[in-house]
Amino acid sequence: MTCAILDDEPLALDLLADYCAQMPGLELKGQFDDVLAGLAFLQDNPVDVVFLDIHMPRLTGLQLAQLLPQPGPRIVFTTAYDQYAVRSYELNATDYLLKPIAFERFVQAVQKVRHQLAPSAPNALLPADASPPPAALGSPKAMFVKNENRLQRVDFDDILYIEGMKEYLMIYTTAGKVLTLQSFRRVEEVLPPERFARIHKSYLVALGCIEHVERGKVQVAGRLLPIGDTYREAFASLIKAYNQL
Repeated sequence: MTCAILDDEPLALDLLADYCAQMPGLELKGQFDDVLAGLAFLQDNPVDVVFLDIHMPRLTGLQLAQLLPQPGPRIVFTTAYDQYAVRSYELNATDYLLKPIAFERFVQAVQKVRHQLAPSAPNALLPADASPPPAALGSPKAMFVKNENRLQRVDFDDILYIEGMKEYLMIYTTAGKVLTLQSFRRVEEVLPPERFARIHKSYLVALGCIEHVERGKVQVAGRLLPIGDTYREAFASLIKAYNQL
């Protein structure tokens, strides 16, 4: 199966190219940070699937998808914005990946494309004699979040807690703070649920970094964080299951 990537963020291009390299049977034919160059390539070089960012200069990914020759490639949108999901499916997109994109979620999108191209082969994600790539065997160890004009890698082991600040999140890590335009919902989908817990509408904590729990609050990195009433019961159950003596 052949593919191309269009994204005006070089780091996003590199991440998706790395994901493609880990997928058996997926061949990357081109990657472009210029939307018009990508469009010209696709008009002359048909591929099976295009991983397409939405917010790009000159042409949006939604506009470009409508300009591709027909029958066109399968489209997988890759974006930090969830408000275009309905419009993407009106364009018959195969999938809609929200950044930061975890490797498992990327694998699911590739599998959807394979099933659409060969519906009679539901297990065609990997060749019969191939082993899964190493990264697919275990859980991811990090995520990439948009920080200013770059994608910032954040290792799960380094996260202390995350604070919601309206439409932004402040990620507190052992190495410092990372501010990102992202939703709690999306981050919760990426973080390992056995290691992190939402304790309040404005706070999510790493269970392994909790120093103590007292009177409706938890202390992490010397800071007392409130436990919201909505999350109190679920959090208490998690603490009981988390090696409590």
